[in-house]
Amino acid sequence: MTTPVESVPALSGLPATLPREGAIEIELEQGVLIFRVSTSVQQRIEDLLEKQRERTLTTVEELELDQYEEVDDYLSFVNRLSRNIVQSQTE
Repeated sequence: MTTPVESVPALSGLPATLPREGAIEIELEQGVLIFRVSTSVQQRIEDLLEKQRERTLTTVEELELDQYEEVDDYLSFVNRLSRNIVQSQTE
């Protein structure tokens, strides 16, 4: 049985604050590589979300938060794809 192929999320750009080194951490969960943003990147996202709750973000901050959301969607897609591949190999 084949499943519909999901389209790869498009990225409009990367946040200027996203470090090019050390931005992504790799963990092994149940034999599957899982990609997550680093603690420092997660802290920046949380700072932006807290600012958003307290007041209106600047246009630059809104764009940055939107780009981080796109990165999160992309990593979620990659992680889902990895899990599906491993799961299909064990069936």
